[in-house]
Amino acid sequence: MKDIDIAKEIVQEVFTRLWEKRESIDPQNKTISYLGTAVRNRCLNYLRDNKKFSSGITALEGLGENHSYVEQDELVSEELKRKISEATDALPEKCRKIFLLNRMENKKYKEIADELNISVKTVEAQMSKALKFMRERLAEYISVLILLLEISKIN
Repeated sequence: MKDIDIAKEIVQEVFTRLWEKRESIDPQNKTISYLGTAVRNRCLNYLRDNKKFSSGITALEGLGENHSYVEQDELVSEELKRKISEATDALPEKCRKIFLLNRMENKKYKEIADELNISVKTVEAQMSKALKFMRERLAEYISVLILLLEISKIN
């Protein structure tokens, strides 16, 4: 960012969001690279929202597509996708099917119950089981997932 005050404000916003979510973030996990990504994304959002940039300015500021953060984002994203896929694959078959219908196809519990010819209570129980399993299997990645979800809400 060319304006130091705006840059400070953006960094402060990222730290504020991190502080607000502090209880759900595992302090054992390293969050430095994710803080960098969050700040970068906020900067890009600011530039986009204020339409005060061109491709030349973003390149000068190191925010273009060739920046190393993009490569890091892709690596982190790919690893997270792989871990989520592994955890999903490890779910019991019925539980996995219900979980995927809900989370990947965005179907409501009632729709899933109708489609699988089971009760809504069964869907609720299986989703509860699936979510508990996923939390346990992805415990070391929860803080990363939370940060990425927060970033996507901001974007």
